[in-house]
Amino acid sequence: MSLAVAFSRARTGIEAPLVTVEVHLSGGLPSFSIVGLAETAVKEAKDRVRSALLTLKFGFPSQRITVNLAPAELPKHGGRFDLPIAVGILAASGQIDPQRLEGHEFIGELALTGRLRAGGGTLPSALRARDAGRALVLPAGDESAAGLVHDARVLPARNLLEVYRHLIGEAPLATHVTDRRRCSQPPARDMAEVRGQHRARRALEVAASGGHHLLMIGPPGTGKTMLAQRLPGLLPPMSEEEALEAATVRSVAALPFDPRDWAQRPFRAPHHSASAVALVGGGANPRPGEISLAHRGVLFLDELGEFSQRVLDVLRQPLESGRVTISRAARSADFPARFQLVCAMNPCPCGHFGDGTGRCSCTPARRMRYRARVSGPLLDRLDLLVETASWMDDVDSAISTPSESTARIAARVAIARRMQCWRQSTANAALGPAETERHCALDAAELSLLHRAIRSLGLSARSHHRVLRVARTIADLGQSERIENAHLLEALSYRRLERFHA
Repeated sequence: MSLAVAFSRARTGIEAPLVTVEVHLSGGLPSFSIVGLAETAVKEAKDRVRSALLTLKFGFPSQRITVNLAPAELPKHGGRFDLPIAVGILAASGQIDPQRLEGHEFIGELALTGRLRAGGGTLPSALRARDAGRALVLPAGDESAAGLVHDARVLPARNLLEVYRHLIGEAPLATHVTDRRRCSQPPARDMAEVRGQHRARRALEVAASGGHHLLMIGPPGTGKTMLAQRLPGLLPPMSEEEALEAATVRSVAALPFDPRDWAQRPFRAPHHSASAVALVGGGANPRPGEISLAHRGVLFLDELGEFSQRVLDVLRQPLESGRVTISRAARSADFPARFQLVCAMNPCPCGHFGDGTGRCSCTPARRMRYRARVSGPLLDRLDLLVETASWMDDVDSAISTPSESTARIAARVAIARRMQCWRQSTANAALGPAETERHCALDAAELSLLHRAIRSLGLSARSHHRVLRVARTIADLGQSERIENAHLLEALSYRRLERFHA
């Protein structure tokens, strides 16, 4: 009778809880059982492991083999436990010194030939293995994302034989370190390409400076999508912690990983036919949705009026909390979702209402049904609402006035963000109610103006705080220590929704 212990990691959302793989060999009729709340794919590991060991000419014990995946109450799924089970059997049967397993964690699915198959989702495991002081052995092909973790010992292997030779000290695996230098290429889309639309450009600059959510309304072809696509280039570079958070979500979603752009802010633009599950995440085995894939970046919803109202309303809670919890009967998963929402929509179904051409054929009732898909509670969570001018109204300005480049605007945004970091250590959009009252205090004259505006526009308490935070951002752009009358008036101008509800 013998026992060996190997360590591995499960996957729950973006977390990687420790799983202890206990392999016990005892007398009796030969059998192979796996216990510990293992789903079908995990239980099938016994056939993959047996074939891999026999193919590579290892001895397979003709005994009763019991594999326990602890803790028992944690659900285990996928083929990632094949490798720790295999090395546990080798150690329990005396082919590997069991003590050699102690400083390692193992993840990987085995082919019947003994080759290790890449499966993705290794970045959270690399983070936790580093914190535990152990090296992570994983399939070759999964090392790029895992190698981003500073001071982590990531040991990629092509097959079980390489892992065996490493554990017996014959041919140690080389530690992989991903090149973590940030991509310094200029943004592919430059604000200089957007001509005219000065008010919308200003709103985009304010949104970038304070991390505010933005809605643009205007006829087709006025540059709404062009403006949204250029927002990531205006945002300040991500910190290392933010970049690792975004990379972790991509890792568990099994998306392609390119080390050259790992620190660039994500930009996600789902189609308006996307379901609620595609947007927020879900499935029997919970996976991140678009709002999590846009974490620390931009989520762009084009043709907002074409989205289902039920789909749009699922955004309301994540916009406030910055997280989304996907609950299922057997498990739940928590994903980060701190994104910047940018929306664009036409003023009516045909798109020509208010463009001065008289081409709009929509009835008032049809316009109201179209706009009612965007509920009041969702609009209340948007900081800036701006109308984009039609080409006929903006043609003179677009032709005669040169546009500022992304680099110049981003320089002003960086200054405003530094002021916010020095003052409160976060962007203005992330301020809570108490912090808003402290950092966005108004003098008596501005306070009186705000109260009149609240009554006139019918603003909610949430909108009142959003106006204050936007005004604070506008003051930061002007490098002003206090919110002045002009800053407050501009912030209030972005809350005028009368035409939207007309």
